[in-house]
Amino acid sequence: MIGSRQPRRRVAGFSCFIASNILWVVWGLHTHAYALIVLQFCLCAMNLRGFRKNTE
Repeated sequence: MIGSRQPRRRVAGFSCFIASNILWVVWGLHTHAYALIVLQFCLCAMNLRGFRKNTE
């Protein structure tokens, strides 16, 4: 979906990635995996950038 030529599909793909980041953070909090949480925040920031670029 991220590689689609249609902006709507790309937005849907980035939305799925962001939802995945949130779920990984929840799991990381449950298991006290703080490095995983930091990684997911960094990946989420990149996904939010892609989401924003496709909604403009």
